Amino acid sequence: MIPERSADVLRAIIQDYIATKEPVGSKALVERHGFDVSAATIRNDMALLEEERLIAQPHTSSGRVPTDKGYRLFVDRLNEVKPLSLPERNAIEAFLTDGADLDDVLGRTVRLLAQLTNQLAMVQYPTLGKAKVRTIETVPVSESKILLILVTDANRIEQHVIDFGKPLEASFLGDIRARLNTLLVGAALSAVEEKLRGFEQEFAPERRQFAVDFMGNLIELVDANRSDKMLVAGAANLARRGSELGSDFGGLLDAVEEQVVLLKLMSELRGGETGIAVGIGSEIPVEGFSNTSVVLGEYRAEGAEAAKLGVLGPTRMDYSNSMATVAAVAQYLSKLLDN
Repeated sequence: MIPERSADVLRAIIQDYIATKEPVGSKALVERHGFDVSAATIRNDMALLEEERLIAQPHTSSGRVPTDKGYRLFVDRLNEVKPLSLPERNAIEAFLTDGADLDDVLGRTVRLLAQLTNQLAMVQYPTLGKAKVRTIETVPVSESKILLILVTDANRIEQHVIDFGKPLEASFLGDIRARLNTLLVGAALSAVEEKLRGFEQEFAPERRQFAVDFMGNLIELVDANRSDKMLVAGAANLARRGSELGSDFGGLLDAVEEQVVLLKLMSELRGGETGIAVGIGSEIPVEGFSNTSVVLGEYRAEGAEAAKLGVLGPTRMDYSNSMATVAAVAQYLSKLLDN
């Protein structure tokens, strides 16, 4: 356990390094932060911090920079996330409230996170393991094509165009829509496939293949609601700071594009007392991520399991702002989707 003043010196070094990207010296600390001690005393504190591997000296005669361990101590000492200002919170709420549906709301969320933090932002779709079917609609597109629409009780909409290759009678279309709704409205998504077992047998032989095609496409829409999906925005923010992300920056961008690694990272990071999870540098066991940090929060949609959102950027990240922004956006997104 380091003394309180040494902790204050560490906090000041991190704040200055985040702001300037330059190693921090003892004289600058005394001048900028008003420590009521001499520069020599601050150097003693810095020596202790270096001994504890909380800061490091990148070059001889240079100032000091935080290590991953130093950032971790700094983040852990943020006992509570500083709230955003009232105008910032009102702006977040107004921007998200204007979303038309879940896709629009999550799209707005990920763009907002990227803008407010200047990091790569990511939002996981809610996994609707507990969601239920609200309605199934069919809209004719042409004589042989229909738009199949699945709406859940979490207001999530999935749709797909089916090309049957043959003209469909309006009476048959109305019949199968009515039968599907009678069978499935109010059913859990997890039960849909089982409920559809043998459904085609309710139709005349010449209609059964149409019914099978309907079933297959509907199950695909259900699976789309239940699988992990995510949105990403702000890749340009990463690109602008590529020099801070190490030699494997290209591999990092590939991982971001594929999203599988990000989804795995989201599932493995756990939040602390504040509900915000932070992974720093070497703590992230993924190749190419050793110079990055991740800040994640959770949100909930009605009828869905908790999903995550957050930001990824260099370890020289403004943790206070990132954590506050992620917490506020997660709170308002939960509130909006619950309504």
